[in-house]
Amino acid sequence: MACSSFLDSTTVADRQRANGKAIPLRAYNDRMTDLKNRVALVTGGSRGIGAAIAIALARAGADLAVNYRERADAAKGVCGEITGMGRKAIAVQADVSVAAAVRRMVAGVEAKIGGIDILVNNAAIAHPRKLEDITEAEWDEVLTVNLKSVFLVTQAVIGGMRRQKWGRIINLSSVAAQTGGAVGAHYAASKAGIIGVTHSCAAAFVKEGITVNAIAPALIETDMVTSNPNASPAMIPMGHFGSMDDVASVAVMLAMNDYMTGQTISVNGGWYMS
Repeated sequence: MACSSFLDSTTVADRQRANGKAIPLRAYNDRMTDLKNRVALVTGGSRGIGAAIAIALARAGADLAVNYRERADAAKGVCGEITGMGRKAIAVQADVSVAAAVRRMVAGVEAKIGGIDILVNNAAIAHPRKLEDITEAEWDEVLTVNLKSVFLVTQAVIGGMRRQKWGRIINLSSVAAQTGGAVGAHYAASKAGIIGVTHSCAAAFVKEGITVNAIAPALIETDMVTSNPNASPAMIPMGHFGSMDDVASVAVMLAMNDYMTGQTISVNGGWYMS
């Protein structure tokens, strides 16, 4: 019993120290219980899943930068809820599909609340269309906003994460990447691309204390989903839409976990099983 208690209450590193073994330096926390003293940037954080993730990260102790493109009042409302918890929060306007705007945003966050430890790439648009009805302009817009933004913002923050040997990047993909979904080929392609970027970045930074993972939700009850005439709870084996908190709780888990990288976590009510 005493041995079991010792094992339960100590980390591997603790036990190695007790046995006089050399401990290799680790670039990350081996016992993380909260996100205090961490700064998180959530793109598209003014509403929906992005807002829910921002608030959940704040509850776990992080300070927040809430990015928005047009909904300044909504972003400020999210920040108000976060500052009410005693955390720092700023609303930052930027079109994250434009490189210059991304650079300004990241510099502003660093100047106001500190270097970015946690990045949540959430910004996205969805225009439900049949394949034959998607215009070239619509295809380009969806790929630019949904996929190019992930590349641009990740590229802008990765230098700071590498310097401090710690970082969490959480990319919002979709069940559309796995099944085609209910929006259209343009949206599915953008979300599948995010999984590819996730794998590439996870492999590139795996030895630097930086984890990169994706979340693939399905039919979460947001304005984007409820306004889509092709989306129905009947498509979900569980028979109902998911909640934003279902996704936000996974984001917090990924932010606090130091041994999971390159993974896609499905939050989909059983639509796609991997």
